[in-house]
Amino acid sequence: MTATTRRPTPADPRPDLSAESRVPSGACRDLPPELGPDAIGVLEGRTFMFSDAAGDVPKGSIAGLVHDDTRFLNQWELTIDDAPLMVLSSGTVDAYSAAFFLANADLPHLPANRVGVRRQRFVGDGLYERVELRYFGTETTSIRLRLAIGTDFADLFEIKESGRDRTPDITRQHGPDGSALGFHYRNGSYVASVHVEADPPADLVDGDALVWDLRLERGQQWTCELSVPLRCGAENTRPSVRGFGEAVDHGPDDPSTRWVTEKPTLHAEAELLREVYHRSAIDLVAMRIEKSIAGEPVVLLSAGLPWFLTTFGRDTLITAYQTMTCGPEVARGALIVLARHQATAFDDFTDQEPGKIFHEYRSGELSQLGVKPYRPYYGGADTTALWLILLSEYWRWTRDDALVLRLRGNAEAALGWIDRHGDRDGDGYVEYATRSTQGLGNQCWRDSPDGVQYADGTIPVLPIATCETQGYTYDAKLRMAELADGPWDDPELAQRLRADAAQLRERFNRDYWIPERGGYYAIGLDGDKRPIDSMTSNMGHLLWSGIVPDDRAGQLARHLMSPEMFSGWGVRTLSTSDVGYNPIGYHVGTVWPHDNSIIAAGLARYGYREEANRIAMAMLEASRHSGYRLPEAFSGYDRSFGRQPVPYPTACNPQAWASGAPLLFLRTMLGLELGEDELHARAHVPDELGRIGLHRVAALGQHWNIDASGSDCRVSLADQAIQTAGAAPVDVTGTG
Repeated sequence: MTATTRRPTPADPRPDLSAESRVPSGACRDLPPELGPDAIGVLEGRTFMFSDAAGDVPKGSIAGLVHDDTRFLNQWELTIDDAPLMVLSSGTVDAYSAAFFLANADLPHLPANRVGVRRQRFVGDGLYERVELRYFGTETTSIRLRLAIGTDFADLFEIKESGRDRTPDITRQHGPDGSALGFHYRNGSYVASVHVEADPPADLVDGDALVWDLRLERGQQWTCELSVPLRCGAENTRPSVRGFGEAVDHGPDDPSTRWVTEKPTLHAEAELLREVYHRSAIDLVAMRIEKSIAGEPVVLLSAGLPWFLTTFGRDTLITAYQTMTCGPEVARGALIVLARHQATAFDDFTDQEPGKIFHEYRSGELSQLGVKPYRPYYGGADTTALWLILLSEYWRWTRDDALVLRLRGNAEAALGWIDRHGDRDGDGYVEYATRSTQGLGNQCWRDSPDGVQYADGTIPVLPIATCETQGYTYDAKLRMAELADGPWDDPELAQRLRADAAQLRERFNRDYWIPERGGYYAIGLDGDKRPIDSMTSNMGHLLWSGIVPDDRAGQLARHLMSPEMFSGWGVRTLSTSDVGYNPIGYHVGTVWPHDNSIIAAGLARYGYREEANRIAMAMLEASRHSGYRLPEAFSGYDRSFGRQPVPYPTACNPQAWASGAPLLFLRTMLGLELGEDELHARAHVPDELGRIGLHRVAALGQHWNIDASGSDCRVSLADQAIQTAGAAPVDVTGTG
C-alpha cells in the first residue's frame, strides 16, 4: 500500500507529521526468526530471557537476557565437544521458568544420545540455570562441556534495530579459578555490569567461555549451577525467593503462591474457563512490577513479553481495569505511579504537556542519556482520560476516599490537559500530532503507521481525533462528576463536567456518524476535519464508554457481529470490505483479545448480552490452541479458514491486557456492577459454561461470593448467606 498524505503548502503552517513520516529508520525485527518457531521465553517483572528450543542464545540473534531495557547476555550457548545439543523436549514450566531435555549429537568418539542433558532455568532477580548431565554409555568417556557467553549491553531499541558496537568499551574481570566471569560497561553517567557465577567452577576460562573437562563413567551424574544476578542501581529487582527445586513446586513466599491465595477463587463446571482463568492469573503475576514510590510500596503491570516489559500508560491502565475483580492492588499502583510522572511542563522531544499522563517509560542507556524520548514519553492521546476512568473505577470498588482526595490535583490537571492541550484547535475534541523528531505518528491504541486509515487505504493527515478517545473523554468527565458529587464535595464542578459531557456527546454524534454502509462511526476526524471512513473495531469502545445513543447501538452490534467484522474467533480491527484489510496486518485486520473484551463489555452495557457472549466464547475457545493463553493478537482469517486461529507472527506472548481479557469477559458474563453499599450481578452465562462461582471478590471493603448459571444468580457476603432478591441458589461443582 502506498500512503498518500496532504503535504503542507507555504500557506499551511502545519508540518507533515503523518504516521508514515514517523516510521523509524533502519531494519526492525520483532521476534527472533533465527531461533525457530519453538523459541522459548521466560519472564518476571522487567526481566526476560529468550532462547532457542535447546536453551541457547546464538550470538548475533535478537534473543538474550534483558532487564530494565538493557541486554545483559547476547550469547549463551552450551556444547559438548563443540557440537550443539539435540532437543528431545523443551518448554516453559511457568511464565518465569523453563526446562530443556537434550542429548549429545553424534561425535567421532561418542555415539548420539549417550549423554542426557537437562537444563532448568528461571528468572527473578537475575537468571538462574542448572545443567545436569547423565551418562548412559557402557565405557568410560571424556567430554568437553563448553558454555560460550557474551554480552553487548545493547539498549532494547537497538536489539530490534541496528545499534552501535560497544565492544571497545566493555572490560572484563574473569575469575582465574573459573568461578566467575565479569563484564563492565560505562558511557558517561550510564554504567552497566554483569557477572556469571558457576558452581562448580570451570576447569578453564577460554576467552568468554567456561569449559569443563569431564570424565564420565556409566551411570554417572554431573551438575552445575549458574547464576547471573542483576543488580541495577536504584531500581533493584526484588530478591528471588525461589530455588531450582521450586521451578514446579512454588514456595510459600513465591509471588505466584501469594496470587493464588489472594485472588478470588473460581469454581466452574467448564474446564475451559478454569484453565483460562488459571493461565491468566499466572501470566499476570509474571508481569507484575513491584517498586516503591516515595517510600510507598506499589504493584503494577508491565505490558508484555518480549519488548514491552515496562510501564505503558494505556496498557497498564486498561489491564488494571480488566482485573478489578481480582483486587484493587494493581489499579492503585497504576494510579500512583502514573500520577507521579504526570507532566507539568512543555517539552517537544517527549511530547510533554502539562497535565498529560505518559505513554511509555524506558530505562535503557539511550533513554537515560536523552537519545530516545522515553524517560518517559507522553505520546498517547487517550492515556489521560483512561487514568481518570481508572481512578473512578478504583473508587467505585474500594470507596477509598483518602486516595481519591490525595489524587484530586492530578485529576484536575488531567481534565485541564483534555480541555486545553488535548484539544489542539478548540473544536471540543482531543486530537494528536507529535512534535517530537522521534514521536509516534498515531497516538491511539492503533499506533502502527497504518493503524488509522480511510476506507480506500490512504493515510490521513494529522492531527487526528480518533473516535474512541472522545468516548473515553465523555466517560471520564461523567465519572469525575461522580467524584465531585462524592468525596470531593464540589457540586459546581460536577455540574460543569456533566454539561461538558452532554455537549461532547451531542457534537460527537453529529460529526462522527456516517449514514452510509448501514450507519456507523468514523474512526476519527483528520486534520481537515474530514471523517476517516474506515469501519473498525473502535466502534465497540464507544459502546463501552456510553457515548452512543440507544437507537444507534443496534446498528453497531450488527456491524461488529457481521461476517466482515467478526472472524468467528473475535472482532477484527478492520472490516474485510475496506481496501486496507489484511488479516496479518497489525491493526488492519487482526483480532485483539483486549479489544474484544472492551467490545463485549460495551455490547453488554447496551443489552446485547448474546452478542457479548458470542465474542467471549470465541475468545475462550481460541485460547485452547495456545495453552489457554490469549496472545496479544492473532490473524483475522475467518474461522472456516482452519481449525484453529492463525497466529499473528510477532505477537507479544504473554501480554498483560490480553491476559486480562478473560477476567473482563468473566465480569461481563456475570454482569458485575457496584452499588452504594453492595455488589450487584445480572448474570447471562453461556450455556456452554454451565455453572460458575466466583468467590471472595473484594469490593466495598468486604468479600463477596457470586454463583450463577444462565440468568440465575446469587450474590452473598463471603462470610454470610445473604441472597439477592429473586435469585435462585446455584450448586456449583468443579474447582479451579
